[in-house]
Amino acid sequence: MDQDRLKRQMFRAHHMGSNENDILFGGFAVKYLETLTSEQAERFESLIAENDSDLFNWVTGKEEVPAHLDHDVMAMMKKFVKSEAAPI
Repeated sequence: MDQDRLKRQMFRAHHMGSNENDILFGGFAVKYLETLTSEQAERFESLIAENDSDLFNWVTGKEEVPAHLDHDVMAMMKKFVKSEAAPI
């Protein structure tokens, strides 16, 4: 992934809108963003463009993930939230 895109996604992941998502998505980005393929980076970018409260509900399992967003990066994000992120 090019460095400008990486920086933009890293910034965005740490400035989602809610503290909870800043922690979850920011933590995920720090740990995994540099290792994502370009296709996965595109999927991550589309995820972080979604509504903040919807994202929180999806990654925490409070609501079902819409089919078009239920992909490998969402699965990675949900696993991160469940097993690696600090409790919120």
